[in-house]
Amino acid sequence: MAGQGRDRGRLRVREKPAQGYASPSLAAGLTGVLFDSDVVIRLLRGYEDVSAQFRELRREGVPVYSTAIAWAEVFAGLRRGEERVARTFFELCGEVVIDARSGRLAGEYLARYARSHALGIADALVAASASTSGLHLWTFNRKHYPMKDVRFYDPK
Repeated sequence: MAGQGRDRGRLRVREKPAQGYASPSLAAGLTGVLFDSDVVIRLLRGYEDVSAQFRELRREGVPVYSTAIAWAEVFAGLRRGEERVARTFFELCGEVVIDARSGRLAGEYLARYARSHALGIADALVAASASTSGLHLWTFNRKHYPMKDVRFYDPK
């Protein structure tokens, strides 16, 4: 697989807000953006509004991240021939590691919101990853994320 030999360690985020990545031109408080799988799918399918916003994030030097959840959800639904483009996209992103702290927080979210909001484990883990890493979550499915401690990325 392309990029396997690359040292991605500096792009991993664990249990604390991403530090040392923000550039002076970033909007106040924006340490980075975590992609939900629905955003990745729209990017890969060429939605111009989403692609333009992604290019703007890159131009401004905003660090972008994904999780293993997004990899799994996107690769499960790829169309024939999209694998290489998807892999290349994910390799451009940093990785938010889902660790024990994220797992505990996801469990708390499930206990609180599973019945009232039909929250599933994947969305609970994504929300917990955004919360524990200090990143803003970019999603088109906000109803899946009723948590008060999750900050969202709002494209311009």
